[in-house]
Amino acid sequence: MTTVHKIAISLPSRVAENARSAVRAGRAPSLSAYIASAIEEKTKLDDLATLLDEMLADSGGPLTAAERRAADRALAPRPRPRRRTLR
Repeated sequence: MTTVHKIAISLPSRVAENARSAVRAGRAPSLSAYIASAIEEKTKLDDLATLLDEMLADSGGPLTAAERRAADRALAPRPRPRRRTLR
């Protein structure tokens, strides 16, 4: 069984109403569940950002503008040749 801690938070009115609307629309079983899910997602993003920072530090830092342009050219989608249709 998961341990639950009850806390009080303050939210901007618009954010609170958006969360309530999501619950009413069935996207979460409760306001608490909706907020818990949002916090879990934010934690994952923070962990990913930390990992990226570590990887960049290990590899010499972020790409230079020239490296980014070269990567963009190398990874750009190539147009597919058109297929001829039989008539």
